Amino acid sequence: MCVKCDYTIHRASHHFGWNRDFAPALTARPGSTIHFECLDSSGGQFNASSTVEDVKTMDFGKVNPVTGPVYVEGAKPGDALKITLRHFEPSGLGWTANIPGFGLLADQFEEPALHIWKYDAAAMTPALYGPGGRVPLKPFAGTIGVAPAEPGLHSVVPPRRVGGNLDIRDLAAGTTLYLPVEVEGALFSIGDTHAAQGDGEVCGTAIESRMDVEATIELVKDARLQSPRFTTPGPVTRHLDAAGYEATTGIGPDLMTAARESVMRMVDLLTAEHGLKPVDAYLLCSVCGDLRISEIVDMPNWVVSFYFPRIVFN
Repeated sequence: MCVKCDYTIHRASHHFGWNRDFAPALTARPGSTIHFECLDSSGGQFNASSTVEDVKTMDFGKVNPVTGPVYVEGAKPGDALKITLRHFEPSGLGWTANIPGFGLLADQFEEPALHIWKYDAAAMTPALYGPGGRVPLKPFAGTIGVAPAEPGLHSVVPPRRVGGNLDIRDLAAGTTLYLPVEVEGALFSIGDTHAAQGDGEVCGTAIESRMDVEATIELVKDARLQSPRFTTPGPVTRHLDAAGYEATTGIGPDLMTAARESVMRMVDLLTAEHGLKPVDAYLLCSVCGDLRISEIVDMPNWVVSFYFPRIVFN
């Protein structure tokens, strides 16, 4: 329990998707610090003894619950919420899965796969993966947003102008996020907490892990934001940079094709150099490797690079 928080929203107060007509779980004044108890993206369907069979029977109606919503007093369309992410309290347990039909290389990895992670929630030391792998951790919230103006229920899966399933690794402790408000009270919610993720989340899942989050919500009047923006408190890759990177590339006239090719080549490299099964290399790429657009101006071909941190196997 956060002793400096003004409010707590418990895990039971969660919802699926976005809807301007959801009843608020809490009404808060601007400047309030709130303790959010968040579920993992499976809604608690995986535990320490889960197996790949549980991926096959996963209930997608329970996927990506978010805690909230919070009605912020005085928030009006055209304003912005300023959310300062103060602290994450990890659970020490997480999962990464290959879910058939989902992910950048879904056509190549058609069978389900599951890796259960156990990590030190206090020390947050790198989490073990296979023979010799150790993944540096960086907790953050994958889904964070407010209600859209359009009436009705909207899926939580795609990101939106008002936030949602952004999966931005740098929405971690110390970061300040600004979200455009489209409805009275904003109706802010947060969830989908991760212990680690690479930029791109290429297999579709990160180290999905239940956590509590402390955040301060302020109001910026008449901000007129067109989309989310954020400010980080400092460098964002120090947990990965120490030993350098291996990088593979995809080059061609289509960014998606180039992105896929750069990941495929990294999967091949990790398989050859570290004896991983291809699907295990794919999951590992998702939790700690970064997709980057290296060049997008020299027509007709663009360059997408995939960076894998060498520290994982050092």
